[in-house]
Amino acid sequence: MLTRAAESDMRHAMRTRARAIHAAGGLDAALAAGTLPKLIDTTLSEALVLGLLKQGVRKYLAIFGHGSTDLGEVLRIYDEEKVTRTFNCRNEVAMAHTATALRWQYGETPAVITSIGPGALQALAGSLAAASNGVGVYHIYGDETTYGEGYNMQQVPKEEQNLFGQMTATLGRSYVLHTPQALRDALRRGALTVNHPYRAGPFFLLLPLNTQPARLTLNLAALPERPQLPAMAPVGDVAFDQAAKLIGQAKRITIKAGGGTRGHDAAIRKMAEAAGAAVVLSPGSTGVLPDAHPQNMHVGGSKGSISGNHAMANADLVIVIGSRGVCQADCSGIGYKSAEHVININGDLADATHYNRTLALPGDISVIAERLAAKLSGIDKAAKRAWLDACAAKKAEWAAFKAQRFTAAPIEDAVWRRPVLVQPAAIKIVADFAKEIGAAKLFDAGDVQANGFQIVEDDRTGDTYTETGASYMGFAASGLLAGALADKSRYSIAFCGDGSFMMNPQILIDGVAHGLKGMVVIFDNRRMAAITGLQLAQYGEEFRTNDNVAVDYVQLAGAVSGVKAVHGGTTAQELCEALKTARAHDGLSVVHVPVYSGPNELGGLGAFGQWNVGNWCDEVQRTWVEQDI
Repeated sequence: MLTRAAESDMRHAMRTRARAIHAAGGLDAALAAGTLPKLIDTTLSEALVLGLLKQGVRKYLAIFGHGSTDLGEVLRIYDEEKVTRTFNCRNEVAMAHTATALRWQYGETPAVITSIGPGALQALAGSLAAASNGVGVYHIYGDETTYGEGYNMQQVPKEEQNLFGQMTATLGRSYVLHTPQALRDALRRGALTVNHPYRAGPFFLLLPLNTQPARLTLNLAALPERPQLPAMAPVGDVAFDQAAKLIGQAKRITIKAGGGTRGHDAAIRKMAEAAGAAVVLSPGSTGVLPDAHPQNMHVGGSKGSISGNHAMANADLVIVIGSRGVCQADCSGIGYKSAEHVININGDLADATHYNRTLALPGDISVIAERLAAKLSGIDKAAKRAWLDACAAKKAEWAAFKAQRFTAAPIEDAVWRRPVLVQPAAIKIVADFAKEIGAAKLFDAGDVQANGFQIVEDDRTGDTYTETGASYMGFAASGLLAGALADKSRYSIAFCGDGSFMMNPQILIDGVAHGLKGMVVIFDNRRMAAITGLQLAQYGEEFRTNDNVAVDYVQLAGAVSGVKAVHGGTTAQELCEALKTARAHDGLSVVHVPVYSGPNELGGLGAFGQWNVGNWCDEVQRTWVEQDI
């Protein structure tokens, strides 16, 4: 044990280093200026903070416990010297969602800190959203001591080593810092995981309680930096010539733009126009092609749309870009019933070869799409005209179908005992309001999300974030908090169902605590409507997806000092006025909107694909077996 004098000297040395970094404008700048020595004697906790700082990680979301006190002390000093910023939260799942949104929406790489045991398990559960959507975030958990002196409180009570490390390694990539000197290797692996260009995800650092304060000699110049990787594409022209030939010969081409196409808008548009292809979106890629573009057929898949699913089912050539073939995006593998060939553009080799009869073009989406578009200048686009005309007719049919629901009058609801807005109309009103004020939209899991990605009319990526990878209830409201943490914030609106909101309602407290300016809109149908609808479609009966407990969400939200809580009303005009009132508040606001749920077909947007669940399995699996692609 260190004496008090030695502890004081150690903290003084930390503070001196932090001041040097702040004064120089960064760790590398301090090393170059000579105000920070290359070799230092420090603890693993400070070494980790310095190592992450070299990769640009300076923001920490934390719920401290006995498994993270030493790391917390280091961050206290570095926060005071304005090198790092630490934000305390109230729920580990919500905290993980906030960190995911901070990287996904704002491009900043944060680190999540929890203690050992239950907190770490909650954060691990929340990290599924980052893993499923390819978002790179660091997770730092406390872990059992390395001496094996007996059970540590909150460790997994089993006579086996490295159990938390095994769990985190299953969900992502992880490293147990059993030996402090292994930090450089851990950070090198972590840097590539959270910054991977095609398959990013969470990286888990496990810090045993007793190795956090352990001392080591650290070479600051040898700490791994954030990797700068060049864009890659196939060598030569052979593969591109083969792809161009397939496109030239095909009569009905569909591009399936997956979540990986986000940010590649210009290249996707150029390639689609050059190929004469219909473009079908995934829930996470709305905006890749402007909504009104004549070749944009909207979302396709198990939920899908009339136009999107038509384009998928009837294409003879499918160009899959940035998609991992999620069941709901390709109707459990049977969405392309007429496809004879596939061209697949993806940096991940497994995803690029997911389908049979595939010409794989692995690498960077923009680079490959641009090169392929240049090869298509000589193709006969007139031969594709009949296909695009047929798709346009289906798009018009889809627009008319949506318009019926958007303009539907309020319908008498059995729960609310009065006429209320149908959910598609209510979501459309809020989505239009978000576009009007330039706000980003975050959609939560459930019926709100399922209707939402059919409704939004984005003209660029980055205006909608819908967590369909894990479909994690509570993501949107929790992710909204990222706006209070980001360097350059954007006003955002969280679209939540009543069930999703109640998964992580502490956003109300965390939002006020950290100065969040944003809005939560709760679409309340008093049930799990997405699952109710599935039960009714499959078995004709609903079961245990609702209750009779009334909640006054306006009173609940208004009980938190600093939150503006507003009734959304039961008509379009009342909702519009409520949104204006909520936006005028200089802080976090909540709008509660009762919405209809029941047998009237105008209450939802329906489903247009197939899915390998419930009593649909036999038909879907039989079709899958018979399909060649």
